[in-house]
Amino acid sequence: MIQDKISANDSINSLWDKLDGWLDALILKLPNFAVAILVIVIFYFIAKGIKNLAFKVLFKKIDDQAIRQMMSKIVYAIIITIGFFIALMVLQLDKVLTSVLAGAGVVGLAIGLALQGTLSNTVSGLMLSFQPKVRIGDFIEANNKSGYVEEIDLRTVTVRQTDNDYVIIPNKIFVENPFTNYSWTKRTRVSVSCGVGYEDDLQKVEDLVIQILSENFEQKENEGVEFFFTEFGDSSINFVTRFWIECQKPKPKLEAQHQAIKLIKKNFDEAGINIPFPIRTMDFGKNKLQMSPQEKLSKKDVNLDNNE
Repeated sequence: MIQDKISANDSINSLWDKLDGWLDALILKLPNFAVAILVIVIFYFIAKGIKNLAFKVLFKKIDDQAIRQMMSKIVYAIIITIGFFIALMVLQLDKVLTSVLAGAGVVGLAIGLALQGTLSNTVSGLMLSFQPKVRIGDFIEANNKSGYVEEIDLRTVTVRQTDNDYVIIPNKIFVENPFTNYSWTKRTRVSVSCGVGYEDDLQKVEDLVIQILSENFEQKENEGVEFFFTEFGDSSINFVTRFWIECQKPKPKLEAQHQAIKLIKKNFDEAGINIPFPIRTMDFGKNKLQMSPQEKLSKKDVNLDNNE
């Protein structure tokens, strides 16, 4: 019984000694606690200010509002994290800091493996936000789909096709695969193909086409109307002509082709130049072709029937 009382007293005394030691350590650490809290408060206001600055100035060129907000929040979280680590260093909690960093690394690895596809599209979206290769309103072609860019977010690019259907394309496609942006340049070249008869003056045809296209479509420096005969066709000598227009969308190109075809047809008619349709001529005399006896008999029977 006496032994039990002695053990209980020893335990209580040991507990009080530990509490007394903790209290002394707490009193000694009070300045560090104050500095750590001050560091957290200071970094909070710094992070908030830089977040607003980043949203209004640094990420001003990003058109999508959601991406600008996300980027600003990332900057805010990074600054707050730096302040947290500095506060731990002030409190001289090196072991805790090491454990936090190790735990963060393991958690980050697990999240990265679980969300590999999503994170890939997100990173691709951030990359697209900082390069002017794709902008809202551009006419693009990617993954065999073409249309106007309506929205760029952290995962996808929304494209409105010319038939007003919407296509959602993952950002990863734009980063890892080639795509065409027709709005990147203001000028584009239009091609028109046609054919003329074998009896026509080819030099006259070439001069006339170049003249009418040059008069109706403005050609700037280092441009100009090009004309090339391409082949001897079955019923015509074919050619292709190319000229430049102002165009960042598909409709002006179609309108230019439409106008050029009408101009070529009208001027060819006025100049007496023939645009032949496919025909096939059989010259029996030149090629010395002869009918078989059965064909001659059939022809003779037809003539007799007509005479009767």
